[in-house]
Amino acid sequence: MIEELFLKRQSTREFSQKPVSDEDLEKICRLATLAPSAINAQPWRLYAVNGDKAKAFTPNVQVNGANEWATGSTAYIVIEQLIPHAIMRGERRVSNEEFIPNDIGILTAYITLAAEDMDIQTCIVGLRDEKMIAQFLDLPEGTRFPLVVALGYKAENYPLRNKRRRDFDKVYKLIK
Repeated sequence: MIEELFLKRQSTREFSQKPVSDEDLEKICRLATLAPSAINAQPWRLYAVNGDKAKAFTPNVQVNGANEWATGSTAYIVIEQLIPHAIMRGERRVSNEEFIPNDIGILTAYITLAAEDMDIQTCIVGLRDEKMIAQFLDLPEGTRFPLVVALGYKAENYPLRNKRRRDFDKVYKLIK
């Protein structure tokens, strides 16, 4: 079952105009926040942008004419990176600062897989204008948004592509 999910999840760049419901976006985000994070700091905040607001948001991920396909996206999940957090473990101070990029990556994987499990397709967008996003969300300049996930239902006849990956024996080695 999980293998099937992994095989069908792909970056979709051609969406139908069927809207993603607010309830489905909330469910995807709720499931994604179950992702593990260093010292359980959960260094993120999620913003679901839907409907007419999604259309207005699209230019934030079309920097210098890139990501033209995003015009077809009907929803976005914007990931805000929160400031580092530290805790004391006995006499030792432990911070999540160096692990935040990993935590955001894991969260993003959870978002895309939760969406795919609901037959909602995604594309992770790394090219974005963080200043414009902060303005759009009415947040202070300098707020970090490391990734945005575009969501929607795939266009009719959008192909499921075969996964092209390096040979497994080139990326895996058992050490005993």
